[in-house]
Amino acid sequence: MASPRSKARQRALEILFEADLRGVDPRTVLADTQARIRAQGPEGTIPQVQPYAATLVEGVLEHVDKIDDLLDEHSEGWALDRMPTVDRNVLRIGVYELLWQSDVPDAVVLDEAVSLARLMSTDESPQFVNGLLARIAEVKDSLKR
Repeated sequence: MASPRSKARQRALEILFEADLRGVDPRTVLADTQARIRAQGPEGTIPQVQPYAATLVEGVLEHVDKIDDLLDEHSEGWALDRMPTVDRNVLRIGVYELLWQSDVPDAVVLDEAVSLARLMSTDESPQFVNGLLARIAEVKDSLKR
């Protein structure tokens, strides 16, 4: 059974992915999702948006330019806009957690990102996500945040 934080990461990924595909602000998708949950009432089928999911979405948005620069700089042979949308957003969450969520160990960040990629993306994605996040984790202490 997935941990509450694992579920929150998946929900954050769903929100960021939808926003990326639709070309809208993720805050809009987050607000729309929360409104649908409130409208359905307590007996509804749409799961709640966990506070950590909202933290991840807001954190990625706050630092997206820096995150995207790091992904561009450290990815080998992949421009950010050519990455699969799922992978790009898994990586954004992972970089945010590596650099700005000090309560999450690097190994957990990598494991969770790889698990999300395995669950939601292509067969090659887990290895790609792991390699790119590992490169960023190696240099994170030298990065200005």
